Amino acid sequence: MANSAQAKKRVRQTERKTAVNRDRRSRIRNYVKKVEEAIAAGDKAAAEQALKDAQPEIMRGATKGVLHRNTASRKVSRLSHRVSALG
Repeated sequence: MANSAQAKKRVRQTERKTAVNRDRRSRIRNYVKKVEEAIAAGDKAAAEQALKDAQPEIMRGATKGVLHRNTASRKVSRLSHRVSALG
């Protein structure tokens, strides 16, 4: 357990940052889920709109350090490829 004042402060900071990051990650997952549901339904217009909404959120996650930038780019790329494949 943390004994010094500095260590106690770091624990408090880590808890706050962890909560923020968890919320951001959850938000990203929800946006991705909406795109995947639209793809599964075969609704190209809804999938394109959902992707348009999800892309900035995914990239924001990379900027904030929740996701690695390559991971974010890969997610966007794969989703956009799947959306464009809808007939």
